[in-house]
Amino acid sequence: MAGLFAVEGKSVLVTGGSRGIGLMIARGFVEAGARVVISSRKADVCAEVAARLSRTGTCEAIPADLSTPEGAVGLAEAVARRHPALHVLVNNAGATWGAPLEEFPDSAFDKMWATNVKPVFRLTVALLPALRAAATEDDPARVINIGSVDGTRVPSIENYAYAASKAAVHMLTRNLAHQLTGDHITVNAIAPGPFDSKMMAFALDNPALRAEIAREVPLGRIGRPDDMAGAAIYLASRAGSYLTGAVIPVDGGLSTR
Repeated sequence: MAGLFAVEGKSVLVTGGSRGIGLMIARGFVEAGARVVISSRKADVCAEVAARLSRTGTCEAIPADLSTPEGAVGLAEAVARRHPALHVLVNNAGATWGAPLEEFPDSAFDKMWATNVKPVFRLTVALLPALRAAATEDDPARVINIGSVDGTRVPSIENYAYAASKAAVHMLTRNLAHQLTGDHITVNAIAPGPFDSKMMAFALDNPALRAEIAREVPLGRIGRPDDMAGAAIYLASRAGSYLTGAVIPVDGGLSTR
């Protein structure tokens, strides 16, 4: 059992790693001894967070806008120059959109597809050479996509385009997993429930709404940073090396309802 969950020395890229769920995952990998790269659109914020995380380990920042093909390719090239063999890619960057049914704009579907789905595919493909360079039969390279519980069930809020885009991420995960087995690259997804993030701030920053949401969760609480970091580290470690094509609900039991 020694080292079953170890990720020390692995190179890891976390997109959207400067805040929310991405930051929870990045901090977990840094503290576990991995060499982490975080990426986000705002260069100054990305650099500040990387400097803060570097106090407890190794973290560097490479800002990028992944909503364009050029942004994904540029990030992949920059990461590959620093880490020619990339052990773990965490596709976390994303956005949300909520509005009543009859007011829901068509443009929301375009934005959710461009922000939540296309970058997962683009960046994974662009980083295949680096992932292949790190992959072995006993220790595959790992791609971890961040989906959502809203992509597995009908959500309680009106976020039609967001929920549809996360369901697409889950299916894309399975498709890529099937395609990449021969390269010794596993592809799995985490489907989070409610966690403290910018996406959930509209509700969780309100004490009454936060308490109501926590009551709806079968385990009775909002997700904690260690819950998210633990799931990602499991998927990246030897413990998760025989798992591919899975969508793991880290949601306190919401998906059971």
